[in-house]
Amino acid sequence: MRRILIAAALLAIACAPEAQARKLGSLDFKACSLSTPFSGDALPAQCTVLQVPENPAAPQGRKIGLKIAWIPADRDDAAEPDPVFMLAGGPGQSATESYPQAANAFDETRKKRHLILVDQRGTGGSNPLSCTEPFDENALPTPQAASDYTKRCLASLAKRADPRFYSTSEAIQDLELVRKAIGAPQVNLVGISYGTRVAQQYAARYPASTRTIVLDSVAPNSLVLGNEFARNLEDALALQFALCAKTPACVQRYGNPREKLRVLMARLATDPPLVTYRDGITGEGRQERLTPQLVAGLVRMYAYMPLASSLLPLQLNEAANGRYDALMSLSKMLGEQLSDSINIGMQLSVICTEDGGELKANPADEDTLLGNDFSRYLVAQCATWPKGVRPAGFRAPLKTKVPALLLSGEFDPVTPSRYGDAVARNLPNARHLVLRGQGHNVIGIGCMPRLMARFIDTAEAKPLDATCLAKLAYTPPFTGFYGWEP
Repeated sequence: MRRILIAAALLAIACAPEAQARKLGSLDFKACSLSTPFSGDALPAQCTVLQVPENPAAPQGRKIGLKIAWIPADRDDAAEPDPVFMLAGGPGQSATESYPQAANAFDETRKKRHLILVDQRGTGGSNPLSCTEPFDENALPTPQAASDYTKRCLASLAKRADPRFYSTSEAIQDLELVRKAIGAPQVNLVGISYGTRVAQQYAARYPASTRTIVLDSVAPNSLVLGNEFARNLEDALALQFALCAKTPACVQRYGNPREKLRVLMARLATDPPLVTYRDGITGEGRQERLTPQLVAGLVRMYAYMPLASSLLPLQLNEAANGRYDALMSLSKMLGEQLSDSINIGMQLSVICTEDGGELKANPADEDTLLGNDFSRYLVAQCATWPKGVRPAGFRAPLKTKVPALLLSGEFDPVTPSRYGDAVARNLPNARHLVLRGQGHNVIGIGCMPRLMARFIDTAEAKPLDATCLAKLAYTPPFTGFYGWEP
């Protein structure tokens, strides 16, 4: 009897919906799971690979496989015919790898619609252009070092990829091939960060295929990626540090965090200390010099998330008193997580093709936290990296009657709300929501998942009742190691 029960249980598992091979349009899918090292539990999905030409103009040439994940609607037997495509950020992030961290944002939407994740060519499971060449993390970064690293990366990819064909233009052609393959008459696009560029380019080229667009953390077509990072970060830090100025306990204990950051950066530039710290992931003890670049990178990453940036006044006060271990541990941990999630080669293919010719240093940014280093490194890298062809009209603003919902965080250090305002002006059926006290990528904040689902369901942004967003509160600064004041 026990053997019969075990056999029955195994049969039930094998026949479970998640384990069955399934078909969507002309594509055969098999059960898979989606996870990242930072997302916790694996999420069930259906996966397949669609072969496409690397060079769309040479369909008989080399093929690459696009990894596609399908998360069925809760009632997939009665799902609407127009699925949702989530377009990841970066550029260089994988949709299938970044989805688990954003999954909750789509819970309401998935009640009625399938969700499709396509790893953009050059990311994830779609012939990733990963640069894993070694470099000396203790050496001061220079444009020449960036160029040398780029050449090593390019050489490592030479046998399996032509980087000229991994830009946004090829990506939107891939999305249209996927739409046709799954038999969807139209799609709803949800672009996040760089994914908003992909969404705008797709909607402009394939308006009949686009039912709605959601742009979360909006990058206008006119934006040259890299030119405004320094200024946008300064503006976001001013807003975030102002919260300390409005909190008596923060002012009393930490003074002026922006001034402490300035003093710290000046000290590190002349005498970077050797710091003993504990690795935030492995727990192992390590020693390394704390450089201005490490601190600037940490502050920039913190600024993406107000909950994390609320730690800055405390951490800067610790550093002002000669205690650097927490800053070092956090900067290394976040830096490693970021490098693991971005396919640098794909990022270079996008930026060098679409923005490289317009990258320039801004003298007014020399005294900012980031300065002009980022643009200088990119210029050096793009001098080496092969470039594709940016189509005519690429910089033109999207002008369409397709319903659009635009989202921005008030404190976003990368895509400030003025970007969303600029894009919305050319979209007659658009609405732009700015979420109070929030940073970059706000689609999962508060009641936004419900509002997004409602918008996609009705294809109307302006009638949305968004009063629930008024409940969002500012994240107060930490005034001690146990959090903020009650």
